[in-house]
Amino acid sequence: MGWLDWPLAVAGAASSLYLLVFFDEIFIRRVGFPQPIDYIIGMIGIIMVLEATRRTMGETLAVIGAAALMYAIFGPLLPGDLAHRGYGIVRLVEHLYLGTEGIYGIALGVVATFVFHFVLFGVLAQASGLGQLFIDLASIVAGRYTGGPAKVSVVSSGFFGMISGSPVANTVTTGAFTIPLMISKGFSPRFAAATEASASCGGQVTPPIMGAAAFVMTEMLGVPYNELILIAIIPAAFHYLATLYMVHLEARRLGLSGMDRDAIPQFRDVLVRSWHLFIPLIVMVTMLLMKFTPFLAAFWGIVLTILCSYIPMVMQALGLGSRMDRASALTPRRLTRALETGAQQSIAITAACACVGFILGVTTLTGMGFKFAGVVLDSAGALGVWITALDPLGVLQQNSVTLFFALIFVAMACILMGAGLPTTPTYIILAAIAAPALQQLGVPLLATHFFVFYYGVLADITPPVALAAYAASGISRSDPMQTGMTAFRLSMGKALVPMMFIYAPVLLFIDFTVYDFALALSSGVLSIVALSVAYIGFFQAPVQRWEKWVLSLAGLVLVAHDLLAVGLAGAVVAAILLRNAARARSDAARAGASPSRRAPP
Repeated sequence: MGWLDWPLAVAGAASSLYLLVFFDEIFIRRVGFPQPIDYIIGMIGIIMVLEATRRTMGETLAVIGAAALMYAIFGPLLPGDLAHRGYGIVRLVEHLYLGTEGIYGIALGVVATFVFHFVLFGVLAQASGLGQLFIDLASIVAGRYTGGPAKVSVVSSGFFGMISGSPVANTVTTGAFTIPLMISKGFSPRFAAATEASASCGGQVTPPIMGAAAFVMTEMLGVPYNELILIAIIPAAFHYLATLYMVHLEARRLGLSGMDRDAIPQFRDVLVRSWHLFIPLIVMVTMLLMKFTPFLAAFWGIVLTILCSYIPMVMQALGLGSRMDRASALTPRRLTRALETGAQQSIAITAACACVGFILGVTTLTGMGFKFAGVVLDSAGALGVWITALDPLGVLQQNSVTLFFALIFVAMACILMGAGLPTTPTYIILAAIAAPALQQLGVPLLATHFFVFYYGVLADITPPVALAAYAASGISRSDPMQTGMTAFRLSMGKALVPMMFIYAPVLLFIDFTVYDFALALSSGVLSIVALSVAYIGFFQAPVQRWEKWVLSLAGLVLVAHDLLAVGLAGAVVAAILLRNAARARSDAARAGASPSRRAPP
């Protein structure tokens, strides 16, 4: 630490401790009448949040937070719909520092109560050997198939995502094993790193422990967390299905084989060695499903992780469990190191959520959210009128076209915002300013938030701020920007999945019926297949250019929750895939029938 870090640390701590030590004086005895010292300490707190965000998350989010403050102050000088009455520094500090819609809002409250404890549980579980257990299980499940190491990467990332909502932690943990293995089997370093980064982002939508954004969503929607993890099952399944299938097609295109048989562990050996590591996870999931609070479930998960790590030592001391791994014990030194790592991993998300409080506070203070919603609705409505006027048959309805373009605009905003911010800030900001626009078009609130959340998940693989892709490129020694672009391309197979939540909210168990759910599920899987084949350009043989365009269009139509549209688009996809398969068989037969030619000396 430099000489400047100590006074900054004291100033940052003092700005929070001031509210605790003088709580009664500020919020009870003279509530509504702040004193100059309150504003001074509040200004120091705001500056410290910006500096902490700059150090932990980079300059992008800090600049956006500062721009929000400038927007609140200089509103009268702005043109058109951006203008507002303007607020002085004193009013702004009072709103952001002394209120509950700024720094100390929902986002920071969720981090302090839920997110920190689940991050700590994930770190302790990893330190006790659960990460390696997931890699072994993934190798058993997927290692022997075509492109085995890449599929192991996807499956192990899914397993590890169950205990860690951090894409970067997921990438580093599983990627240290899977990325070198993929490269050794013929994948390029760039594609290997991109595969790991794309798969690792799914941890934020994978129950039971999702990312910080999921905990914020429970507070914003008022939906119990045990219900949210059940709702998130289908989105998580679609995420991994899309990534897994694109990896499969790429492996088929390159003609890559699976892992060597002797490199795949035996299930019995893995279970005998590491069965005790499942106990904390099972207990925690059971408590969540039994409607205990996430805080209590995480607490017992942490306690049991520490206690169960000593089971191998106890068993071996009793003359049992000789094959169990004693290295999993969280000794005082390893426990201290894990606690330190958990605190460090929480710093970045804490600073980010505090800085996002500036944006949310300014949004509520200036009405920026309503203005954004109005712009989206007006633009989508104008396009809807124009498109329906060009429809001579009257097939298109203006409301449907308006909704479609509104979804496109919000999706573009999510992707652009995600190009500079991580997932959680992206979700919080867009949920506050974009979700109201979709809600006015009759979209269920839960579907709206999942729409924004799912697109926000792409933030960690969206250049230029693609943190998961950069972490993976460090392992593979590939170009970070190219790795991020490849990871983003690998995620395009699931780009239309959020649209399905809007047109078929039954996937989120809204107005559930078996028929609607089966139709939505089948059309969603077929859409992922069509888009994956189109983007990879290979099925059983190379896909022609016009086939790519038709498959992309059919994948778009499959999003519609309509039996006729799904049937026609599904028939088109099936016809192209069957044609491709027939062409592959014909090429193989022709190659087998052609006489072999002796190579020239």
